[in-house]
Amino acid sequence: MPDSEANRSIMDLGRPYLIVLGNEKGGSGKSTTAMHIVVSLLREGYRVGTIDLDARQRSLTRYIENRRAYAAKKGMDLPMPIETVVAKSVSRSVDDAEADEKARFEEAYVNLIDKVDIVVVDCPGSDTFLARLAHTAADTLVTPVNDSFVDLDLLARVNPSNFKVEGPSLYAEMVWKARQRRQLADGASIDWVVLRNRVGMLHAKNKERVEGVLNELTRRIGIRYIPGLSERVVYRELFLRGLTLMDLKDAKGVDGAGLSMSNVAARQEVRKMMDALNLPFRQKAKVNA
Repeated sequence: MPDSEANRSIMDLGRPYLIVLGNEKGGSGKSTTAMHIVVSLLREGYRVGTIDLDARQRSLTRYIENRRAYAAKKGMDLPMPIETVVAKSVSRSVDDAEADEKARFEEAYVNLIDKVDIVVVDCPGSDTFLARLAHTAADTLVTPVNDSFVDLDLLARVNPSNFKVEGPSLYAEMVWKARQRRQLADGASIDWVVLRNRVGMLHAKNKERVEGVLNELTRRIGIRYIPGLSERVVYRELFLRGLTLMDLKDAKGVDGAGLSMSNVAARQEVRKMMDALNLPFRQKAKVNA
């Protein structure tokens, strides 16, 4: 658990640290990744709040609700975040809707300021004004992608003959503009991390080509890419219970079946992901420990 000095290092910003999960395509494991980040930080002793900007799907919020229900049913004392859902405006005027959504997002964030150290925001899998607000406000932006050219199309236009990057995608251009707005607003920079989920275990030509594109994007648009979560059945099983791999030791595995070797390997995968995110307050906590 971080000591008081490490906790204060977060608040040197004068506000909670903002981690945004953003991706305009579905099926990349965004909400699952968000929940594992949330619980990992909770178990390290940080106070965590969540803002769900997808009021229709509410995947992250449903995950948290499942967690609360499971803990009550089993009599478990699971660490819990403070969750908030921000809905889209129903105003028909674009200007009025954007002003309304900006006020809603800011209110949700302000309401968490004195209660948490970190806020994790889960964006919808589409381009919305709320998502763009969150991207601009992010300290760390995490974009999970499946390790395929279908998902890489989110980041760049790739030549099908030589697999060279021809230019950034619409999403990458949106993030670039968000970084510019953030720089102008308060001089801060956004650390953009691309999380490679479902990476194949075996070496393959496709995997090598994907990595080549990501290396080029690192140079051209300033992303960092890190390993994320593999394709494992356990992630789907845990959602209904609201659990993460970081809870399985206390829960004695899934439904008390004990920890399997696969569970242990997956939990280590999550820990490696957290370290690779290189969140500055966690680095300070390690130094001060």
